[in-house]
Amino acid sequence: MKILYGVQGTGNGHLSRARAMARAFAARNIDVDYLFSGRSVNRYFDMQVFGQFRVCEGLTLACSNGKLSYLKTCVGNNYGRLLRDVLTLDLSDYDLVLTDFEPITAWAGWLRGKTVVSIGHQPAFDHRVPMAGHDLRSRFVMRMFAPGSVRLGMHWDSFQAPILPPIVNVDHAPGSTEPRKVVVYLPFENQLEVQAVLAQIPEYNFYIYAPDNVASTRGNLHVLPTSLKGFQEDLATCAAVICNAGFELSSECIALGKRLLVKPLDKQMEQSSNALALSQLGYGETLEALRVGPIHNWLNSSAPVYRVYYPDVAREVVLWLSEGDLLAASQQNLSDRLWDKVIVGL
Repeated sequence: MKILYGVQGTGNGHLSRARAMARAFAARNIDVDYLFSGRSVNRYFDMQVFGQFRVCEGLTLACSNGKLSYLKTCVGNNYGRLLRDVLTLDLSDYDLVLTDFEPITAWAGWLRGKTVVSIGHQPAFDHRVPMAGHDLRSRFVMRMFAPGSVRLGMHWDSFQAPILPPIVNVDHAPGSTEPRKVVVYLPFENQLEVQAVLAQIPEYNFYIYAPDNVASTRGNLHVLPTSLKGFQEDLATCAAVICNAGFELSSECIALGKRLLVKPLDKQMEQSSNALALSQLGYGETLEALRVGPIHNWLNSSAPVYRVYYPDVAREVVLWLSEGDLLAASQQNLSDRLWDKVIVGL
């Protein structure tokens, strides 16, 4: 079996999930080529696990100051280049196309009649999961941005549907927790505003990550550029995390048992829905705006913090793909088998 795996590069969550999948594919000696889009090639980091990967321009979402701009997203993408990449992508050597919200591989596979498996969080919204801020436009984007003939969604609960648990990095475990250490990852927010707010809570140490940060320390603020190793080390030893309401980082926080506060991107249906689901499940709280009071109250809350123990979902998905039975009944069996192994603790 030879697979072409397309990965959306706009957010680090897709990359994190792909790293776990790449290790699982390698463990079974499955031949996989990787294509990434949505981010310029010089902004990818820690990509060794993917070997000789390919980068295309693709499509990306335009965000600034904590908001998604549909207008800037529409006018800021090169659709002519996208169409050329879709039409010229050679799929003749591949038995299967796997896409994690990556449009070039998904549309190229669909146009050529290939089996396209769409994997990740977005396909979970095909089912009755918690939703907030959704409309026909957002539902269309969620479904058609990277279409797949097989839709393998992931979420923090099955919601009585053939949804899988999340894929989280399983190669690191919580370390010795520092009770006053807080990791902050709000890359779409104004970083000066983030720092100004958190400086007003001096009793906590904040480790603030964002792609364009320059490493520095000022009082209780530790400003750091995005990195895989450093971020994972701080995540393992912190007591709490403040982040946008993306799926993958929230999943990792839940798996590590970290107190979680999410600030969903404004006008972004997926993140608003994630914040709602976290609240309903008791796994996290929501921050509507960058304000000292709500953050301080959350840090000093006595609400219980759950830790959810997930099985090695990546390994099971790779095994499922290699067996070749992608029918709905098989997908339901995979979902049931994985959720039976999930343990929720305090």
